[in-house]
Formats: sequence, C-alpha cells, structure tokens
Amino acid sequence: MEDLRETIHRCDAELVLIGTPIDLRRLIDLDKPALRVTYKLQEMGEPTLEDVLGEKGLLETALV
Repeated sequence: MEDLRETIHRCDAELVLIGTPIDLRRLIDLDKPALRVTYKLQEMGEPTLEDVLGEKGLLETALV
C-alpha cells in the first residue's frame, strides 16, 4: 500500500480514478482529489476472465 501511495504521490495527475472493489481512500492517504468509479463486466466469448485467472493460478479454490 505504501508503494501505491508513493506512486500516486509522485505522478503529475489532477485526479485519481479508483476502480477497485474497495475504496482505496479508506486505506491510503491521497494528496490529490480522487473519484471512485464502478463498472460492469460483460464477457463475450472465450477465454473468460475466470479462465485466464485460473491459468495463471490467481483464483482461490473453494474449500469443501
């Protein structure tokens, strides 16, 4: 989180757009105005996001 805060601090931006599931302003002290944006993902065809993340080992497996 500190690396992310420092990266944002060093950039020459007028506004930070936050597109993460959690509002980063709750975790990071930003020195620039920030706006949280939302989006919807509509998968069209294959591979799906789940396929790609699974291939890279980035999905948690369900504990049964």
